[in-house]
Amino acid sequence: MYSRAYKTLVSAPPLIWVALFLLLPYGLMFAHSFWTVQDGVLVHDWNLSNYQKLLTNSLYAEVLFRTMRIAASVMLCSLLLGYPLAYYLSFHSGARKELLYQLVIVPLWVSYLVRGYAWKTILGSEGILNGFLQYFHFTHEPVSFLLYSPFAVVLMLTHIYTPFVFLPIYASLEHIPRPLVEASEDLGASPASTFFRVILPLSMPGLLAGATFAFVLSLGDFLAPLLVGGSSGTMIANIVQTLFGATYDWPLGAAISVSILLITLTLLFLTERLEKRWSFE
Repeated sequence: MYSRAYKTLVSAPPLIWVALFLLLPYGLMFAHSFWTVQDGVLVHDWNLSNYQKLLTNSLYAEVLFRTMRIAASVMLCSLLLGYPLAYYLSFHSGARKELLYQLVIVPLWVSYLVRGYAWKTILGSEGILNGFLQYFHFTHEPVSFLLYSPFAVVLMLTHIYTPFVFLPIYASLEHIPRPLVEASEDLGASPASTFFRVILPLSMPGLLAGATFAFVLSLGDFLAPLLVGGSSGTMIANIVQTLFGATYDWPLGAAISVSILLITLTLLFLTERLEKRWSFE
């Protein structure tokens, strides 16, 4: 229907955009990871010293594993909150579905920083939560682990990324043919059996997509640890930020970024394979 010239003209602008603002920056970052810094000057001396530092310095491995633990905790908490909420909206909310859906989406309209400082106010030693605990005599002094800890980072990231988990799960639940659920009930299956043998398998692509969103977005987050994490809640993205900003060690920061990118691409590849396995027409 369309000539080759027309197809080239239509596809050229987005391809050029992707090449300039995605592939080229990735290529530059990859090249930087093989260079070094000597006396504050970037030296184009191709070597693997930056990757050797990552493998030999236990600090980077410790922070990376902490980051993955936090990301996995956020993913699990977001799924535990997002899936039941999506299930209720899809199957049991009735006429209130649109209103409840909008209430779930509303937090996405609020700035990330506003939500971050709100949690800082809630969890602080003079914050709302500590005031509540002391007022009802659950504690006699402020609880220190609520703020500037991995717990605070997980709590804040769960609040921020739960809507991103909810949306794909809700979409997958909405696409489940209701006659299949009714057929399961007509054949005598209990509600639990219908859920685990019909609804859960058919919603698995959305669940995997939501889990991927939560894990990958948490893996690269640096604002939440900066606001509520403290030294014990530092994540790998904060190390990258410091290397690119304060210490001017761009090659090492690029090497860490490339490692994170490889982990992310591996996760996306595995998730895509699993989604194809569980998908249905």
